[in-house]
Amino acid sequence: MFAGRTTPRGASRIIGLVVGWLLVLIGLAALVLPGPGLLALVAGLAVLAQQYEWARRWLQPVKRKAFSAAAQGVKTKRNIVLSFAGALILVLLGVLWTVRPAVPGWWPLEDRWWLTGGWSVGSGLIISGLLAAAFIVYSIRRFRPQT
Repeated sequence: MFAGRTTPRGASRIIGLVVGWLLVLIGLAALVLPGPGLLALVAGLAVLAQQYEWARRWLQPVKRKAFSAAAQGVKTKRNIVLSFAGALILVLLGVLWTVRPAVPGWWPLEDRWWLTGGWSVGSGLIISGLLAAAFIVYSIRRFRPQT
């Protein structure tokens, strides 16, 4: 049991496992790729914590680290501007990848290496940038004193 709740059974258990592990995998990938890795990891562990004791134990330290990073990211106006700039760059790169303009003359590699991945990479970058912006707004509301 977890905080007085019963462990999910049947279809809700399977859905919880799939969603939880998917969020954990996305979170781990986003730690090294563009995206909100720690937050996806926390969400995945929170879902898995409803069924696994080990996930409950891991959730609190990971959650503390994620919230600490979020608070640090909005500690100063400079950090906020840089964070939003990073999110905007992700969205713009995603648009570039999706539109996939012709290979420029200065590109030193073979043409096939220009913006590889196409729309799937582009849409992933756009979604990551939008999620990052949403998490920045959340962090500002949660961790910055209101003036």
